[in-house]
Amino acid sequence: MIETKNTTSKDGVGMIQMDQVGKWYGDFQVLINCSTSVDKGEVVVICGPSGSGKSTLIKVVNGLEPFQEGSITFDGISVGDLTTDLPKLRSQIGMVFQNFELFPHLSIIENINLAQLKVLGREDEEARNRSMELLERVGLTDQRDKFPAQLSGGQQQRVAIARGLAMDPNAMLFDEPTSALDPEMINEVLDVMTGLANEGMTMMVVTHEMGFAKRVADRVIFMDEGRIEEDCTKDEFFGGERGARAQEFLSKILTH
Repeated sequence: MIETKNTTSKDGVGMIQMDQVGKWYGDFQVLINCSTSVDKGEVVVICGPSGSGKSTLIKVVNGLEPFQEGSITFDGISVGDLTTDLPKLRSQIGMVFQNFELFPHLSIIENINLAQLKVLGREDEEARNRSMELLERVGLTDQRDKFPAQLSGGQQQRVAIARGLAMDPNAMLFDEPTSALDPEMINEVLDVMTGLANEGMTMMVVTHEMGFAKRVADRVIFMDEGRIEEDCTKDEFFGGERGARAQEFLSKILTH
């Protein structure tokens, strides 16, 4: 098991704390006064129309994207502070992208081993043992010596999740992890994510999979035009206590 749900981080506030965050791409403001917090063990689903800032919101959490206004802390560490060791910080935050981002020239087990060896400084045997544990967890031990191109999209995404978990992160960020998958492959990835959530992993998940949100999320954030328009429990979000824009979005999503 990982951790018990609904506890706060060591400084008494949310493990992830965002306060009035603003971000620009040139003259275009992609995040506008975004504030939220995620407690240790909490699962937060982020949804909204394309271009609303969802992916950018999670990428600023671990410094993959810089931001120009406001503050973000992860477990008490300031993400925007120029003195913060971002590679060290990112080793505590697993990231899963929609397009897998696996190294095509490395075998599956080598993909999972790499950051353990280079970032965590593990010995070869220790890294391999951890990789095999995680491949067993995602149901892919028999694929360890294959290369990414030999696996289906769903299998590659499960490898990407295993790679993120190999760093023993305190939180996991998912950026539309099923959007590049064929429909029959989606559930095998969502099942792995559901298992993580049930074990208490802190998670921020950008997704349109509302069934997953209903089953697993503690909270739902709805974004539109760079703003957090709704930040509420899943029962409030799916129970009708939401604004007109979120209502319109949800009605379209649930009828397709």
